[in-house]
Amino acid sequence: MLNGDRFELAAPLTVSELLAHLDVDPRRVAVEHNLTVLKKPAYDTTRLAEGDQVEIVNFVGGGDGRTTQERAGSCDRVVR
Repeated sequence: MLNGDRFELAAPLTVSELLAHLDVDPRRVAVEHNLTVLKKPAYDTTRLAEGDQVEIVNFVGGGDGRTTQERAGSCDRVVR
């Protein structure tokens, strides 16, 4: 599963290889593998297997003029 959708790979890949396959810049994302958030050095060594669950969250720049504290006060859930 990739971000909640079924996703098939032709061959086993590491997280780094998956990100390259998807043309995703690893510097701009966080990756969760089977409910564990991975540190970036683990992307090269974490192999994906059948049945694994992967969530990729992209960081987006910009803002709405509010402070971090103001934004945190208005958040009621974490996006996965």
